[in-house]
Amino acid sequence: MTRPEFDIAIIGTGPVGCTLALCLARQAPEPSRIVLLGPDAVPSPDKQQIDPRTLALNHGSRSLLESLGAWPQQCADILSVHVSQAQHLGRTLIDQVELGVPRLGSVVAYDAVLTALHQALAHSGIHRILARPQRPIAGPSVRIQTPDQTLDAHIALVSNGERPQGLHREYGQHAVLASVQATQPITGRAFERFTRHGPLALLPHPQGKALYSLVWCVPPARAQMLHTMDAPAFDNALQQAFGQRLGALHGIGERHVFPLVMHAGASLLDPHIVALGNAAQTLHPVAGQGLNLGLRDAAQLAQTLAPWLHQPQRDAAPELARFAQQRRADRSLTLAITDTLPRLFATANPLVRHACGTALMALDLLPGLRKPLARHLLQGLRS
Repeated sequence: MTRPEFDIAIIGTGPVGCTLALCLARQAPEPSRIVLLGPDAVPSPDKQQIDPRTLALNHGSRSLLESLGAWPQQCADILSVHVSQAQHLGRTLIDQVELGVPRLGSVVAYDAVLTALHQALAHSGIHRILARPQRPIAGPSVRIQTPDQTLDAHIALVSNGERPQGLHREYGQHAVLASVQATQPITGRAFERFTRHGPLALLPHPQGKALYSLVWCVPPARAQMLHTMDAPAFDNALQQAFGQRLGALHGIGERHVFPLVMHAGASLLDPHIVALGNAAQTLHPVAGQGLNLGLRDAAQLAQTLAPWLHQPQRDAAPELARFAQQRRADRSLTLAITDTLPRLFATANPLVRHACGTALMALDLLPGLRKPLARHLLQGLRS
C-alpha cells in the first residue's frame, strides 16, 4: 500500500486542535507529515472593547500552554475560589497555598489564547489547510475531503466541536456571559455561587483588576430577560443574586447568552479515528472544566502517539485504543462532577439543599475531603 500524504490529520483549529498539533509537532521527527485542517480561526480583536468571552484555565493547562510557547501575555491569576450556596449556610474556600501551587489557574480572553496558539503554529513546521473538511472516512487509510481536494492520512484526530453521539442532557439553563466591575474587588479570588436556578461564577478578568468575568446560569426565559435588561436593572438583579462580597457590581459592555447542554460520546470513533475536546464531550460550565479536560486529552494523546510517530508504518490502532482506555477514568469523573453539581444545587427539595450546605461546610472544615476534589479540578486524573 502506498504511503498516504500525511501520517496524522487533525480536524479542528480551536484551542484543543491547535494544542494537539503543537504537542505532536514537538514529538514528530517530520512535523510536515502532520496536517491541521480547518478555517483560519485567528480573531481580529478590538483592543478597546472588554470581551466577556474568557476561559478559566487551571494550573495544569497553563503549564501545558506555557511549555508550547502559546501562553498569552495578558491574564488574571486565580489564587483562591470561594464556593457558596445562596440562602443557605455553608461555604468553602480553596486556595493555592494549601495545594502547594503558585496559582489555582488563570483567566484569559478566548481570542488571546487562540491568537497565541496560532502564532506558535506558524513556527511548528506542520502543514496547514485552511478549509473546513467533511467527516473523515475510515478505510485502509483515513480519507478527508475538503471543498478543493481529497487527502489521506494514517489516522484522523477530530476536535472540531461537532457534537458527539451518546449521552445527552438538557439542563433547562442558559449561560449569560458579561463583564462586571466591582467597587471592592478581592485580588485573585474567584467565586462560584450556587443559586436556586443555577450556578453563578465571577472570575478575575484579564483586562482589569476591578473587573470580573460573569457566567450566570439561569432558566432560558430568565436569560433572555437578563440579556435585554437595561443596565440598572441588570446590575440590581446581579447584586441580589450574588450579594455584597465585592461591593457594588456594574455590568460593562455586551452580554452573550448560550444554551447549556451536555453531550458525551466515545472517544474512539474507529480504530484509526479519535475524537477529543468538544467532539468527545461538551460539559456544563460549572467549575470551568470543559476546555481543561480537552487539553488533557490533547496532551495524553500526543504522549501516547510519540513512539508511533517514529515508526508510522506500523498500525496505530493499538496506540489509539490505549489512549481511549487511559482517558476513560478522567473523562468519567469530570463528566460526573459537572453534570451532578448544577442539578443537585438547583433542586427544589429543601432537604437536599440543606444537605448541600452541610457538604460545603464539611469541605471547608475537613482538608481530607476538600483536597482530592480541588486536586482533580486543578489537574484532573493523571494516568
